Amino acid sequence: MPRTVIWYRHDVRAWSHGWEDFVDLKLDHHTKDGIEIVDVEGEIDVYTAPRLRELLIELVNNGFYQLVVNMEKVEFLDSTGLGVLVGGLKRVRAHDGSLDLVCTQERILKIFRITGLTKVFGIHDTVDAAITARRSEK
Repeated sequence: MPRTVIWYRHDVRAWSHGWEDFVDLKLDHHTKDGIEIVDVEGEIDVYTAPRLRELLIELVNNGFYQLVVNMEKVEFLDSTGLGVLVGGLKRVRAHDGSLDLVCTQERILKIFRITGLTKVFGIHDTVDAAITARRSEK
């Protein structure tokens, strides 16, 4: 599958204040050592999470069941984003696959700890560490 880079920009306008803010999400994916790496940059929220969901569904539909989501450049994650990641995990597990995360940012890790999802996802410091951990389980 060719490398894909997708940029999404959502224009959010606050009508009462007359200012506008842009919510960006950049998605990229590539294969490394037989595992599909999904690079995510920006904010995963109610506006942008559907794009990540679409990409994860597409990858699973194309036979990629070993995924690593690299969240090192994620600036914000809300409950919708968490739901997308859990949904992706369920999809790959239906094919005896895995979905691991790369995240070292304390503000994002705190969300996984509070929700108990550190017990559900493999969370690693680097993509290479995630790949090594996945290989050692086989």
